[in-house]
Amino acid sequence: GRNSSPARMNAARAPRPARLLGYLGLLPFIGGALAIWVADAGLSARASQALLYYAAVILSFMGAVHWGLAMHADYPGRDRQLAMSVLPALVAWGSLMLPAVAAFPILLVSFAVLNAADRQAAIGGAAPAWYPSLRMPLTIVVIVCLGLAWLRLVLG
Repeated sequence: GRNSSPARMNAARAPRPARLLGYLGLLPFIGGALAIWVADAGLSARASQALLYYAAVILSFMGAVHWGLAMHADYPGRDRQLAMSVLPALVAWGSLMLPAVAAFPILLVSFAVLNAADRQAAIGGAAPAWYPSLRMPLTIVVIVCLGLAWLRLVLG
């Protein structure tokens, strides 16, 4: 199809809709992290919970990308791709059962690991060449936001 053409797969820059939607998806991360720091205690606690839930949902969503990649074709890394599609959802779900002070670092590390898997998928040709250039800045913002949320909880 048109979306999987060699030119589109090998493009260095993500398509504009992917960039726009990716950056829009950062708004709850940024808003949640800011609210945790500046809001009163009640709103800060709700913002922490909302950020935790959103991070878990997005980690699951980003993992599911690997399911789609694995379904696209048969290739040597397919089993790893399938594992990377399910493990993020399991980690995200498990993190929701933990206190936020423990869940935020788990999610933070999970986003970093998934970003590395995304990069490997692109290197191996399963994901478009542009995918890491989109994911890296998004992942950095997510990690900073989750780190700031965790730091606020640790500092009290």
